[in-house]
Amino acid sequence: MTKDVMISIRGLQFMENVAGDDVETVQQGEYYFKNGNHYLLFDEYMEGFREPAKNVMRFREKELSLTKRGLLNVQMFFDEGKKSLSQYRTPFGGIMIGLDTGRVEVIEKEDGIRLEVDYALEANYQYVADCRIVVEATEKGSSL
Repeated sequence: MTKDVMISIRGLQFMENVAGDDVETVQQGEYYFKNGNHYLLFDEYMEGFREPAKNVMRFREKELSLTKRGLLNVQMFFDEGKKSLSQYRTPFGGIMIGLDTGRVEVIEKEDGIRLEVDYALEANYQYVADCRIVVEATEKGSSL
């Protein structure tokens, strides 16, 4: 896969056995593979703010780390079968989030890569929802 990619990130929350909103973002980014790890780098913009959050996703089979710097600041760890806690800092204040990761799966394709993560989300030590993230990175010019 080339360095320049299109990245699709879909998130879905399930609350009390009811599917919530399916949210998707698509942006340009960069892909690297180094020392057995896949890396995706991209900027994230929030409505009403000019400064982006710089995002770095590092993943391999069974684990993902996501670091956001700038407008949003957090380092989140999704390690299959484990729970992690992180301080999530936003322009509106901080939140302690818990991530109880059930599954992390990496699917490599000829022209891209797909990452699927299932986890339970907590905010300030209270259960919020069961969640799924699907990340797809494809070479520019390929379909997502």
